[in-house]
Amino acid sequence: MLVLTLVLAAIGFALLVAALTTGSVFWAWGCIVVCVIGAVLLLVSALSMRRPDGESTPPPGRHAKR
Repeated sequence: MLVLTLVLAAIGFALLVAALTTGSVFWAWGCIVVCVIGAVLLLVSALSMRRPDGESTPPPGRHAKR
């Protein structure tokens, strides 16, 4: 999902450059829409990576001290 967010950011940047060079409002609105979609995906990804409240430390693994 993070790769998709990065791709959307690159598309948004390309649309921003197109909007600035042509002076078209439609390219600017396309940039805004793509960037909002990317921001929502980034927020969803960040929230899905959070740990539950009760789990503050990772479970003991191979290198855990006993």
